[in-house]
Amino acid sequence: MTTETITAAASGTWQLGDMTVRRMGFGAMRLTEGPGGAPSDRDRAVGVLRRAVELGVNHIDTAAFYFSSLRSANELINKALGGPYPEDVVIATKVGPGRDPSGEWLPLARPDQLRGQVEENLRQLGRDHLDLVNLRMYGPQPLSEHFGVLAELREAGIVRHLGVSTVRPHQLAEALAIAPVVCVQNRFGMGGRLDGSDEILAECGRRGIAFVPFFAIAGEGREAGAAAAGGDGPAVLAAARAHGATPAQIRLAWTLHQGPHVLAIPGTGDPAHLAENVAAGALRLTGDELAALDAEAAA
Repeated sequence: MTTETITAAASGTWQLGDMTVRRMGFGAMRLTEGPGGAPSDRDRAVGVLRRAVELGVNHIDTAAFYFSSLRSANELINKALGGPYPEDVVIATKVGPGRDPSGEWLPLARPDQLRGQVEENLRQLGRDHLDLVNLRMYGPQPLSEHFGVLAELREAGIVRHLGVSTVRPHQLAEALAIAPVVCVQNRFGMGGRLDGSDEILAECGRRGIAFVPFFAIAGEGREAGAAAAGGDGPAVLAAARAHGATPAQIRLAWTLHQGPHVLAIPGTGDPAHLAENVAAGALRLTGDELAALDAEAAA
């Protein structure tokens, strides 16, 4: 399929609280490293971010713990889009996990550490408030105390909207009892999904909450991206041939077909892959194709 003239407008829009975003967004995780784990080229990464906005992407997902030895996703976003940020661009970040300066993962932050994590995101992004903060959990433990801290920051105007990430149905219910939730970010794709995500996908649709899958292209745990995933089944390959698309584009299109409230946040540091990802929002799969893809995803 032709990608050069297709923008994120083709994917449609959804409301994140009072913010309108296009359903095809951008994930910043892969901006900080190049092939083989080397630090990314700064100018190329900045160019990809600016090109994403030119293509109509206005939902960018990031985190302070997205960094490599020389690059920080938040700081790249600040350089590319800050001073001032475009009014319609929504920057979504997340707190809970953390990494020490060497990159080693830390335990889930204590509730009293969350404000510091929010402030770190503010500093790196060059903002005086955050559009959307997702609380990412490490397991099925209660989240009320953590989410309550973020609810207080929302009341104070430091955070505009709240979401949750890597949660089970009971945790979503806990969060909703404390403050409005505008989105849920869970691992969900043809290559695997977090337990309970099908139930949450349906519940989000009933409540008008955005469902934002991560690893929608690459599958479970494959931060390296689509190229590392491999193993595309016959339904994906057949749909790709029929639409003149790549398998990754079919996976993204299948994701968006899961409901009008589903948003995609594929990430890349490659301008050509960016254009392909955005163009996937224009793909319209047939009922037969969706049925075959659903069966392949469930296998």
